Amino acid sequence: MSRIGKQPIPIPSGVTITVDPDFVTVVGPKGTLKQFTMPGVIVEVQDGQAVVTRINDEATNRAKHGLMRSLVNNMVVGVSKGFEKKLEINGVGYRVNLQGTDLKFNLGFSHDVIYKLPQGITAITEQNTITVNGIDKQQVGQVAAEIRALKKPEPYKGKGIKYVGERILRKSGKSGKEK
Repeated sequence: MSRIGKQPIPIPSGVTITVDPDFVTVVGPKGTLKQFTMPGVIVEVQDGQAVVTRINDEATNRAKHGLMRSLVNNMVVGVSKGFEKKLEINGVGYRVNLQGTDLKFNLGFSHDVIYKLPQGITAITEQNTITVNGIDKQQVGQVAAEIRALKKPEPYKGKGIKYVGERILRKSGKSGKEK
């Protein structure tokens, strides 16, 4: 049996899970999330916790079992606590400002780069740090990856946008003449 899939999901107070034949809906204080149910996997709510089971031991159903449990657990955590990713901007003259719901970047290009935040995602900027918040873990990670892709950190000076705590492998550059 799947080690992840067999663990029950505790439901905190203020969070309700509704299971339809095709969808699982999680409602909490921060919002509502909806996920389709994969065929071969059953989600049930019993005794204040959600339990994910599979109908048989076929390889495809075993693969979907742990995935479905993780998706439902991420939905429960998202509507109760939320998710966040932090990014850091390094480089002389590299800046970010929040303009309404858009992020305006100065990244050394001849023009400013404007990134429109999708609905359900908020960003907080403090000096050269961007904090991306939201209730959907997949969407928060995707937005953070798209922001990082605007100017990836380069290996010589480390200039660019990186995750907080990310280690950039540095190269030494030119070695110069030996004679």
